[in-house]
Amino acid sequence: MTRISLTVDGARVSDDVEPRMLLVQYLRERLGKTGTVIGCDTSNCGACTVHLNGSSVKSCNVLAVQADGGEVTTIEGLAQDGQLHPVQEAFRECHGLQCGYCTPGMIMQSVDLLNTNPNPSEQEIRVGLEGNLCRCTGYHNIVKAVQHAAGQGATS
Repeated sequence: MTRISLTVDGARVSDDVEPRMLLVQYLRERLGKTGTVIGCDTSNCGACTVHLNGSSVKSCNVLAVQADGGEVTTIEGLAQDGQLHPVQEAFRECHGLQCGYCTPGMIMQSVDLLNTNPNPSEQEIRVGLEGNLCRCTGYHNIVKAVQHAAGQGATS
C-alpha cells in the first residue's frame, strides 16, 4: 500500500492505495465520485475525463499514486454554490446530451478546451473533443453547447 494525499473537488483527502489502483477507481470506489464514468478502460472514450492540476486527463489512464500531491476536479466539483458551471448549463440549454453516459467527460474536456482557447471555431471544438466519444448525439448539439458556453465567457 502507498499513502497518497490530494485535493479532490476542494477537499483534502489522504488514503492508502494499491500502487496499481487507477485514479478512476479511487474517485468512484473510495470517494464516491460516481459522476466520473468508467467507459472503456483503455483511454479511448474519454468518459472518465477529470482535471488533474488544471488539465484534463483520462482517469482510467492515470494511477491514483500519480495524482499524489495534486488537485483533481471531477464533474461534481464544477458547480459552485449550487450553480451549474457555464459549460454544464450550456449542455443543458443546447441539449448537448442524450443518454448522458459521455456527458461528464465531454463537459470536463470542454472546460479544459475553453480554458486554453476561450473562443474556438467549430473545427477547433471538434478537434479539441476528438478524444471523447459519443454514440448518441452525432456531436452537433455538443459543439453548439461549447460554442454557447464560449459566447458566455465560460472559463474556470
